[in-house]
Amino acid sequence: MKALTLACGSYDRTAALANGGVRPEGIDLTVLTLPVEEIFYRTAKYAEFDISEMSLSSYLLTLDRQAEFVAIPVFPSRSFRHNGVYVRTDGGIDSVEQLVGATVGVPEYQVTAAVWIRGILQEHHGVPVRSVKYRIGGLYDAGRTEKLAINPPGIDLAPVGRKATLGQLLIDGELDAIYSPRIPPEYAAGDRRIRRLWADSKAVEASYFRETGIFPIMHTVVIRRDVYERDRWIARSIMKAFQASKASAERHLRETAALSSMLPWSYQEAESTFALMGSDFWQYGLEENQSTLETLIQYSVDQGLASRARAPEELFAPETSSAFVI
Repeated sequence: MKALTLACGSYDRTAALANGGVRPEGIDLTVLTLPVEEIFYRTAKYAEFDISEMSLSSYLLTLDRQAEFVAIPVFPSRSFRHNGVYVRTDGGIDSVEQLVGATVGVPEYQVTAAVWIRGILQEHHGVPVRSVKYRIGGLYDAGRTEKLAINPPGIDLAPVGRKATLGQLLIDGELDAIYSPRIPPEYAAGDRRIRRLWADSKAVEASYFRETGIFPIMHTVVIRRDVYERDRWIARSIMKAFQASKASAERHLRETAALSSMLPWSYQEAESTFALMGSDFWQYGLEENQSTLETLIQYSVDQGLASRARAPEELFAPETSSAFVI
């Protein structure tokens, strides 16, 4: 058995991997369940783990550098992101078009959520990426910086330093908006000086899906290249295990005898999601996600991050692009 370590967030779709209910073929897997920001930092800075969850945007950056990782088409994190645009209640931004010329806080310019938000705003709402000034900082602690060095051309980009969190800077009027994958803690605590730009973001996101068919991918799974090149069979084994773990979670989505979630109407939410997006709405695999991947890659190029628009198949271990048929 090959002893390997996987660093991954805590999700229903990965729970069977974490608790040993699913075991990858030929691998004695140790699963470290950590906050994604910690995983991404330790992966990007030190390549500590054999296998890890990774920001898809940051992974694209590594392909332009030393290409020290190879991904498999597994996407443990997906999320619509219209809900991640926050403004000051009395700040004068009442419509999305008013973001043109704004100063916007982001936890990092390269985070995948911010890439999606900027791309969607440019493509669908007339807010050019370079019409906004971006300021980098922490949501919970001041002083956050980019995990990988970047210098996107034509972008007004600067750190806010250690003077305050992004939420506090928004309240103080030093920022006009925040683009964030996490809810700012000030908003979560009920501070009414901050609001979402779209009050009914769920309706906007559903409309976006109906128009585009895109359920945005946030994270992928990467194998350290030296690990992969020693034993290339690992890519397929790990992918099959992630697929089995996701299938285990999917079986519980409509359960009513004993709810798998603490949310009392989770089964009804599942039914409405299936009605909108289909029963297989959280797909792994290259072919199933071609359009979504092409969109994110092009956004990354347009925003001065990725150097070129790679074809999606260039991102992943070739062993995972097809499977045998009996």
